[in-house]
Amino acid sequence: MSQKVSEPHLSAWKALLRTHPSILRKIEADLAEQGQIPLGSYDVLFELSSAPNRRLRMAELAERVVLSRSGLTRLVERLEGEGYLIRENSPTDRRGVEAVLTDAGLKALKAAWPTYAKGINTCFARHFTADEAEMLRGALERVLPASEEKN
Repeated sequence: MSQKVSEPHLSAWKALLRTHPSILRKIEADLAEQGQIPLGSYDVLFELSSAPNRRLRMAELAERVVLSRSGLTRLVERLEGEGYLIRENSPTDRRGVEAVLTDAGLKALKAAWPTYAKGINTCFARHFTADEAEMLRGALERVLPASEEKN
């Protein structure tokens, strides 16, 4: 069975696929050039910084970041080795493990933010008015729930 996609929708999809990795590569390169943590590390540390008590169960962290579970496990091990987080048994469930942001991790996150923010502004935000950015946010937020549905 052949599915059709309208040309405007297909063009928008292709633009998204080309733009997203291009922007991420640029921001990643800028972070590396400035001696900051990589974008994947930033993503994990940011999610922890936003969580209550700066801690999340590993399963919950995996849902919030764009990494496979095995990729997240390796990254968390590296971040723990760098002193940016620690893993602790869950105080409410002995079988659960939580990642906990350390003060050093929060410091690394804050140090990387100016470079990350500059990349967002340079590669993305400056190309949209506030109204266009709001429209894009709204459109993408409509797509996200549908992409998470089980078929």
